[in-house]
Amino acid sequence: MNDQQKLTAKAIVNIFETGRVSGDYGAVTVLKGDSGHLTYGRSQTTLGSGNLFLLINAYCNRSDAQFGAALKPYLQRLANKDTGLDTEVTLRQSLHEAGADPSMQAEQDRFFNAHYFNPACAAAATRGILTALGEAVVYDSFVQGGWAKVNARVGKPIGAGGWDEQQWIGAFVDARRAWLLTLAPPLPNCVYRMDSFKKLIEQDAWELPLPLNVHGVTISEESLKTTVFPFVLRAAVVDPADASAPILRLTTPYLQGDEVKRLQEALAANDLSNGRDGVFGPFTEALVKKFQESKGMLPDGVVGALTRQALGL
Repeated sequence: MNDQQKLTAKAIVNIFETGRVSGDYGAVTVLKGDSGHLTYGRSQTTLGSGNLFLLINAYCNRSDAQFGAALKPYLQRLANKDTGLDTEVTLRQSLHEAGADPSMQAEQDRFFNAHYFNPACAAAATRGILTALGEAVVYDSFVQGGWAKVNARVGKPIGAGGWDEQQWIGAFVDARRAWLLTLAPPLPNCVYRMDSFKKLIEQDAWELPLPLNVHGVTISEESLKTTVFPFVLRAAVVDPADASAPILRLTTPYLQGDEVKRLQEALAANDLSNGRDGVFGPFTEALVKKFQESKGMLPDGVVGALTRQALGL
């Protein structure tokens, strides 16, 4: 994708998530029944997946974070995926206000690229998806969740013995729509996302030419630079594995147990030798940072969803 196509793909998902072409950096949402629980930001990352902690932790570690002091007291509860935060009014207000901080906006841009957009593009390329619309479809399934499950349901590959890319994307959109309808409310209401993609397919908009109309919102070169349509229409699919997997990091006292030992074994398998003692101390943190740096990730020493995936955990 060229730069304009990347912005357009992100704008499509921003519209689904926040109703805005440019997204709403300060959007705070809790929808009844949403397995993601408290969600935040221009592409709405979730408490339930653990990614909200990763975002706020990274922001608080920035020297220019205007709301770092207000948000730091909540880091441990965010790391624990404490659903009581859904109704924590002071936290929600601080998150909303932090959305106007240029430091938060810069961190969200970095975070959403690192955790969603870049992995989605890599997964699309591995699958043989090369069109801008195809990559946007994959990106949406990374943000909302469910890429791996629906990908497996499509069955046929792209290329020899399967479909061409456009047929495969059409089948994926249909399979994802059907899958969303089987999930608990409010997720079935999100089929509008797939209906929007189906319209783009019918329009043969494979290269995402502008202007485009997506879910009643026009994406144009000008609208990519503006912030409008302040309403929220999202719900996330949080994989049970994401919800149950603990966030591993250096704490006092040190974290201990089988999860830490599995992490250390994965580090050793990536040529980062250690004692595999099941204790997350400073040495394990240093190895995690070294691994993250080798993968072009933020070397924060925190093992969340992205680091787990890179390690094969």
